[in-house]
Amino acid sequence: MGLTVTEADVFTPAHAAREWLLRNGRAPYLLIHPGLAQDFDELPDRDKRAVIVGDAGDAFTYPALNNAFRELSAGAELLALATNRTFRDADGGLSLDAGPFVAALEFASLKRATVLGKPSSAFFLSALASMDCPPDQAIMVGDDAEADIAGALRAGLSCALLVRTGKYRQGDEKRFDPRPTATVADLAAATDWIIAHRG
Repeated sequence: MGLTVTEADVFTPAHAAREWLLRNGRAPYLLIHPGLAQDFDELPDRDKRAVIVGDAGDAFTYPALNNAFRELSAGAELLALATNRTFRDADGGLSLDAGPFVAALEFASLKRATVLGKPSSAFFLSALASMDCPPDQAIMVGDDAEADIAGALRAGLSCALLVRTGKYRQGDEKRFDPRPTATVADLAAATDWIIAHRG
């Protein structure tokens, strides 16, 4: 997208999950996208486990979900990297994101997931703390009215701008509360809005 970003500039739910595992003395059972697996390399082996659910895509098979359920039944904790309902797939249509699979595991195991990514207030506040940025000086820009926008505003961020790109669908700005501070066309329009209102 033409943005210069270093690894230190990115705060991800996978990093939050890794820290949680180390703090709580658990080993991971991963139900995630293969591209995230390296974030969990070289963790100590522990007797106690935690099921970590993320955007697993085609790996959300019955055997994988059932194995995760059995881990939960045996005492594992349930961690969700996010609870998004949908994402915009490569073909342009909406597809199931991790949230429905987290909900299925919660239902079956009678356990409530600890959400380590959006829309968790703790996630937003941890990301801001890593930048030494107070919530009242932060603005969220995202395409998910529920996880990005409502989540950020509930966490106390000053503003949240919904962009009409990515997974946005007509009417999203009215579907969830709190509602966006503004709805704009894209990232460039969000930048213009921020400069005009905070310049």
